[in-house]
Amino acid sequence: MEVKVFDATGKATSKKVTLSDGIFGIEPNQHAIYLDVKQHLANKRQGTHKAKERAEISGSTRKIKKQKGTGGARAGSIKSGTRIGGGRIFGPRPRNYHFKLNVKLKRLARKSAFAVQAKNDAVMVLQDLEMTTPKTQEFKAMLANLKLENQKVLLILGSKNDNVYFSSRNLGKVKVVTADSFNTYDVLNARKVVLAESSLEVIEKILN
Repeated sequence: MEVKVFDATGKATSKKVTLSDGIFGIEPNQHAIYLDVKQHLANKRQGTHKAKERAEISGSTRKIKKQKGTGGARAGSIKSGTRIGGGRIFGPRPRNYHFKLNVKLKRLARKSAFAVQAKNDAVMVLQDLEMTTPKTQEFKAMLANLKLENQKVLLILGSKNDNVYFSSRNLGKVKVVTADSFNTYDVLNARKVVLAESSLEVIEKILN
């Protein structure tokens, strides 16, 4: 798949690059995508939720009423989960939601995510950015030139660039990552995936 390379002014250069059919041209595996996104969201959970059960409720331990002769159901504790103010039955407890996935499955999921975005014409290749200082206005101007100012954008760089990262971190709809740290969720969550020219080689090396 051949695509044009754009510059920071939003104009297409004379250069074209070929996107690997082994990544951007495969048939997406929806189940692999589902599992990888599920793992990503699960691993982000803190798992610090907690509700008090009957053993943790403060209050008297006396029997509320006599066992027989009242005409009602027997009741032994004011802390029972069936009573107002009592403990919660089977309430949430702190737990770890992390789980592992096979490396090959995660690789397939990322390929599938790229393939989905490529089919939706949501992948763009950009010349490597040369920013000497962090300038949010310059970054916003570039997005405007590319007609991406009101869209969710994932920018994948070939290597770490603090100036680009600091220029974009105040923009709520933009996320900047490196080619060795992106994930399936980020790729699918973006309306437009912008690949820096130098990132293509790294992505192909990791996913092939």
